[in-house]
Parts: sequence; C-alpha cells; structure tokens
Amino acid sequence: MYITVSPGPQAFGLTTLCYQLSWVSSLQMQIMGLLSLHHLPVQATLSSLKMLDVGKWPIFSLCSEEELQLIRQACVFGSAGNEVLYTTVNDEIFVLGTNCSGCLGLGDVQSTIEPRRLDSLNGKKIACLSYGSGPHIVLATTEGEVFTWGHNAYSQLGNGTTNHGLVPCHISTNLSNKQVTEVACGSYHSLVLTSDGEVFAWGYNNSGQVGSGSTANQPIPRRVMGCLQNKVVVNIACGQMCSMAVVNTGEVYVWGYNGNGQLGLGSSGNQPTPCRIAALQGIRVQRVACGYAHTLVLTDEGQVYAWGANSYGQLGIGNKSNQSYPAPVFMEKDRIIEIAACHSAHTSAAKTQGGHVYMWGQCRGQSVILPHLTHFSCTDDVFACFATPAVSWRLLSVEPDDHLTVAESLKREFDNPNTADLKFLVDGKYIYAHKVLLRIRCEHFRSSLEDNQDDIVEMSEFSYPVYRAFLEYLYTDSISLPPEEAVGLLDLATFYRENRLKKLCQQTIKQGICEENAIALLSAAVKYDAQDLEEFCFRFCINHLTVVTQTSGFAEMDHDLLKNFISKASRVGAFKN
Repeated sequence: MYITVSPGPQAFGLTTLCYQLSWVSSLQMQIMGLLSLHHLPVQATLSSLKMLDVGKWPIFSLCSEEELQLIRQACVFGSAGNEVLYTTVNDEIFVLGTNCSGCLGLGDVQSTIEPRRLDSLNGKKIACLSYGSGPHIVLATTEGEVFTWGHNAYSQLGNGTTNHGLVPCHISTNLSNKQVTEVACGSYHSLVLTSDGEVFAWGYNNSGQVGSGSTANQPIPRRVMGCLQNKVVVNIACGQMCSMAVVNTGEVYVWGYNGNGQLGLGSSGNQPTPCRIAALQGIRVQRVACGYAHTLVLTDEGQVYAWGANSYGQLGIGNKSNQSYPAPVFMEKDRIIEIAACHSAHTSAAKTQGGHVYMWGQCRGQSVILPHLTHFSCTDDVFACFATPAVSWRLLSVEPDDHLTVAESLKREFDNPNTADLKFLVDGKYIYAHKVLLRIRCEHFRSSLEDNQDDIVEMSEFSYPVYRAFLEYLYTDSISLPPEEAVGLLDLATFYRENRLKKLCQQTIKQGICEENAIALLSAAVKYDAQDLEEFCFRFCINHLTVVTQTSGFAEMDHDLLKNFISKASRVGAFKN
C-alpha cells in the first residue's frame, strides 16, 4: 500500500526527543530488541586500534601489546618525549617515564619504566590536558574541574606556592563556580578557558604572558581582562612565553613575549595585556595554534595564516625570515580543517578537508620551508615521527575498530533492507528505515506512524539525495551531502523548521564556497533565511570582490539582492579607494 506525504510547515520536528519517559523507555526497549533480533553488536572485544597508532611514539615501546590495546586517550610530553599519561578503556589513568619534577603525579620523583596507575585521579575523566617545559601538567576533567602537578618554580601550578607538585592538586581559587572547557600551557605559565568564555591565567610573567599588565609572576588563577573583559573567548593557545585567544566574532587577541614577532602586531615589543591583531581585520579566525615562537591561525574559509619565528621554515611561506604580520600559507586548493603546533617544537602541520596531511618547519633536523604533503592520515603522526622532541600537540584519542556503541550500531542499520520495516519511495528509488527510530527522532513521524500500518511512503517534494540525507541525519545526527548539494537539504530543513539540521547544512555549505558559486550561495542563504550563512557568504564576497564581480553569478544576480548587496558593501567600505 502507498501513502503520499505532503509535508506542511508544521511537519517534522527533531526538537524534543521523547519527553514522555515511559513512552521513551518503551521505544528504547524496541530498539534494543531490534539490535538483538538482528544480532547487531552493541559492544565487542577490543582488537586493532584505529584513528591513531600510539605505537609511533617511541615511549610506547615500553608498553606491551595488551596494554596498547586498552589505551583510549594519551599525551606524550617532556623535554625529550620521555613521559606519557594515558587512560584506558576502564577509565583508569596510567603514567610512565622519567618523572622530571614529579610530573607523573605519583608522589615521588622516581622514574618508572613500567606503567603505574595514577590513583589520585581515580574516577576522574579527562576532557583536555596540556603541559609545560618543566614539565608541569594542567588537566581539566569532563566535570570542568582543573588539576595541576609537576614543575612549579614560577607558580605555574596556580596553587599559590612555588613548590613542585608531586601529586595532582585541585585548583579552585577563582574557579570554584566555573566549568573549564579548554587548557593551554606555555613553558612556565598556564591558561584555562571557561564555558562562559572567560580566560584565567597564572604562572611565569616575565614578558606579560599572564596578561595582568605587569611582569610579576601570578601565583593563583586570575581572569585576563583588558580588551577581553566583554568578549566571549572560544579558543586559547600558548607559545613558549606568549598567549593567544580567539573570540566568537573571529578576532584574535594576543599578549606576552614578542621578540620574534609571534604576536603578529607588526612589532617586536612585548605586550603585557591582550591586544587585537589589527592585520586580521575582516578575517574570521576559528582556531589558533602556537609553536615555540611562531603562531598559526585557521580561518572560517579554510585558509591558514602564520607569523613569528621562522628560522626552521615553520611559517611555511618559502623562506626563513621572521614575520611580524600574518602571512598566508598555501597548500594546493583544498580547504584546511585543522592546524597543529606545539610550544615545545618548531614544527607545523595541517589537515585538509580531503584528508591530506601537510607538515613544515623543523622535521627530523631538516628545515622544510613550504608545506610538504605526507602519507599520514592525521596531524598527530607528524609530531610522533618528525617533531623534536616527539611529543603530542594535543590529547590523543583512540577508538577500537570493533567497539560499537548503540549509536554506531544504529548508524549501520540506516537504509538496510534486511532489518527495515518501512520504505520511502523517492524518484523511483527506495530508502529503507525503521519506524521505531523515526518516531523517537522526529515529531512528524511520531504522529504519522503511530497508527499507520503502511510500509511504503511516497515522497515527491524533495530529491532522492536530499531526502536520503535527511533520513540518514535521523540515524547519525550528521549530514553526509557534499557542499554543492547541501542547499537542497537547507531547503528541506527550512520547510520543516528543523533548526539544528539547518545549522549543519550551513556549516557544510560554507566548506564548498568559492568565487564562482559565492553569489548563488548568498542568494540561497537569503531565500532560506539562513542568517549565519548569509553573513559568511557576504564576507567571502567582500574579501574576493574583484573576482566575484566578474562571475556569471554576479551578472545574473537578482535585482533586489544586488541592490541590497551594493548597499551593505558600501556600508562596510568595500568601494573605498
């Protein structure tokens, strides 16, 4: 039997996920029954590791194969990459290595060639971790708590003393009502970012890297104010003796040591309080990463800029001259989605949207002055194999190949005719789904399928790729359409008032913007009231105005849209000489 679906503006709503608990429980049991009926593994035994091979770090050669199989998070640190902290599948934390300044947190300064469990953090789950040169460790838990230990000659632990911390110490001064979401360490100073966008700093301050306006060391966490006082910070990073913050408007603020131009201010003078990088005006930065004395930023257009020390070619601009202003770094035409650097190294790395990994700077003693395409699948491998020392630039995450969560199991069952009990007919093709999951995930299906015994639904309002992507979203909470096809899904999301899906579509469309399609995407953003995408497309057009105005899209631009575009461009000074 067939039923024809004619969705109206009230149809579909992924907003409320099963607010009646008894009904939710019933449907959850149905899902679990579906999984067991079709022998879908919810949790499997551990075997080979994917995403990341921690064995590429020399320090892990001290671990047995069985121990390596259990690792879920890891961080390699120390002046020679001779210390490591890792968590296991059982949420236990282990440490291993030379234990300089008590940085393993075991209560002593004895080195250990065998992994030892860090019992003082028992029950804590790690959200993020960073380390200094002493080394000292700053760790934030998934609950937003901060723990520090290790070297403390400059108060970089934030506990009010200069005594080395042999065991993890909970840092609560000025942070007791805060949830910390990100941490960063310079050589001897520390930064944390809270969930409400505030930055706190402490430790060594000889060059103003704490941002307090003086050069006195800071023994306890102090909020970084000045220009950041009314800003919402979304990302932080530290160089050896400098600090960086990206705010939600895409601006970058910097402070601290600037002898190599690493602050990007066009000078070499130190900066004791946060200062905005004026040279990045009109460029919206998403992420910042700091090397020993150089800085990388990633923009929302997938472009990389670099500045600071360049004696090893770590800026990737084709020479070894220091730069005090941001300079673009070119890597083919593919969009960059990740940048990597570490305050203890002169190495840089980046990953493209297509999965290619580039490296440059100091690479195993060589000075690579332009981005070099590698065979690696992740930037972490660059630091394991080519950085000096071989340390982690971030907390590593590892997942087993055959460990399937419920979400992963359900993802596998999308469009599976062997387990489906409902078919959608779109453009003459079937898409297979499960009524119970659709009812859990979607308001429209919750009502339309409740008493409906039909097993085929005919859909004519949207194309097969778009509707398939929509149904897949209900299974995966993500979309898998290429950027050029995501406009159709944006149409669907707008029509069904699916705000979260609409946001995901806008993010995907941004990744495919270029001079040729910028006007078309701007028009679509206006049509579907996608304000974030509209602003992004407008800024892209302004930044590439000469090329964009020569495209056929601009020549064929709707009169009202053209009028509004010219008016808005004039207001932001696009036509000034």
